[in-house]
Amino acid sequence: MKSIATVFLALLFNASLLAPPAVAAYSEGQELVDKAVITVQKLMDQPDIAPHLRKYVSKAKGVMIFPNLLKAGFIVGAEGGSGVLLTRADNGQWSYPAFFGMGSASFGLQFGGQASETIIIIMTPKGLASILKHKVKIGAELNAAVGPLGVGIEGSTSMALGADMITYSISMGAFLGGALEGAIIENRNALNHEYYGSTGAAPRAIIMDGKYGNPNADRLRRTLANIK
Repeated sequence: MKSIATVFLALLFNASLLAPPAVAAYSEGQELVDKAVITVQKLMDQPDIAPHLRKYVSKAKGVMIFPNLLKAGFIVGAEGGSGVLLTRADNGQWSYPAFFGMGSASFGLQFGGQASETIIIIMTPKGLASILKHKVKIGAELNAAVGPLGVGIEGSTSMALGADMITYSISMGAFLGGALEGAIIENRNALNHEYYGSTGAAPRAIIMDGKYGNPNADRLRRTLANIK
């Protein structure tokens, strides 16, 4: 399982090499930021999800937004996608985004395909520190999809973090099978460097130290600040 997950992540993270590096990375980064805004808006339009976001986001230490997590499988399942991480200061101001990827593989009887838009709400300092220091493995999953255009509400906890993270998703498609095991979240250094124009733009420097910014991400920051 480890080898499949590693290959999946490698393919995901290196896809931009097919185009000129600077152009591909910048366009991908801005596309992720813009799609993250749309994902938050869609989640806030869901009557079953919006109250939870209002309750937790304004108290969160940070959020991760994955605008397009793809899940597919026939006996062997795989999931992957890229997203952004932002942190919330004590005064309620949101940081600029850092880019991360998620990938996983699982075995078992399963069939189907699914695309989901996901927000991971990080509620504790320990949860945020773990994401910044380690590869995070999400190990528990509760997911429901209703029909081919159904809305799924997904709650996940990390094996390493306990209840430090809360996850909500809207899903298109149905995926039949057991919970995914070992989903890995890790930073996308090259995309961070290109979006902020500096090789020093590591996640901690962006979201904790505030050393880097990009005004093209201000709309996303405002969107999160307006969730109350």
